[in-house]
Amino acid sequence: MEYTKLGRTGLEVSRICLGCMGFGDPNLQWVHSKWTLNLEDSRPIIKRALDLGINFFDTANVYSLGSSEEILGQVLFKDLGVNRDEVVIATKVFFRMREGPNAHGLSRKAIFSEIDNSLRRLKTDYVDIYFIHRWDYQTPIEETMEALHDIVKAGKVRYIGASSMWTWQFQKANYVAEKHGWTRFVAMQNHYNLIYREEEREMIPYCRAEGIGIVPYSPLAGGRLAREPNETTPRAESDQIARWKYDATADIDRPIIERVGELAKKHGVSRAQIALAWLLHKEGITAPIVGATKVSHIEEAVGALSVKLTQEEIAYLEEPYVPHPVVGHQ
Repeated sequence: MEYTKLGRTGLEVSRICLGCMGFGDPNLQWVHSKWTLNLEDSRPIIKRALDLGINFFDTANVYSLGSSEEILGQVLFKDLGVNRDEVVIATKVFFRMREGPNAHGLSRKAIFSEIDNSLRRLKTDYVDIYFIHRWDYQTPIEETMEALHDIVKAGKVRYIGASSMWTWQFQKANYVAEKHGWTRFVAMQNHYNLIYREEEREMIPYCRAEGIGIVPYSPLAGGRLAREPNETTPRAESDQIARWKYDATADIDRPIIERVGELAKKHGVSRAQIALAWLLHKEGITAPIVGATKVSHIEEAVGALSVKLTQEEIAYLEEPYVPHPVVGHQ
């Protein structure tokens, strides 16, 4: 395993982050419930990730309505007895967790309530990185940034980050924090892969200039970069969010996916490893967040660290790309 600093912070994380959205109670009425793994099926994947040297785990309060956090905390600290200091845990806040008022968003009340709920489910006293899952248009950013600063000072959070927003919003949030002497965002979890590169316009250059760690989600485009264009999976058939993100551009993305296949054959590796290797070669990328519903998925992801692409191969993968509609911010 390779390790790196998260941006300009002193925090060391593995170059592969295990995304935990696929862990959760499949019986819950949640948008991704049909393909999530229960506790017994999640345990070997988390254990294998640890065995391979992964120390970075990403979840969210909304993933399976808290069930993902519960499984991660149970496996790490109860089943496997992992030393808390040896792992880096990230979770998120924003989306609705129950019916009624004050049940979502980034108000002071919501943040204070949801961090305590996450800590309880994760069976830990603190999270290493607390991400705001989206921008809250209904709450002043000053209220959000002060609340995040206060939970850092209370010892419940070590660092804060943000996910999927316009660059002006991210920059404004950090400006407000700096102006008031509050904690700034040090990480951006954004939508970025070979068939969705709109973040290269402004967000990624901003993060590089500011030394903000980039931990992209959906590095395999919901599996589209890991299989033949016409191949399908149970998740591909039921994941409506991934279909919303990628179905509309399937035809213009096909040449890129085909080139991924060509290079996979040339290097004698999987398509997923080529797509991940491309990300790992990009300046400023700390660690792609790789979801896994099989042990082989996480083994494959770690294997991508050994795949070395030439500049000519990187250019070959990138050449067919055309601008896409922005998806992920809302």
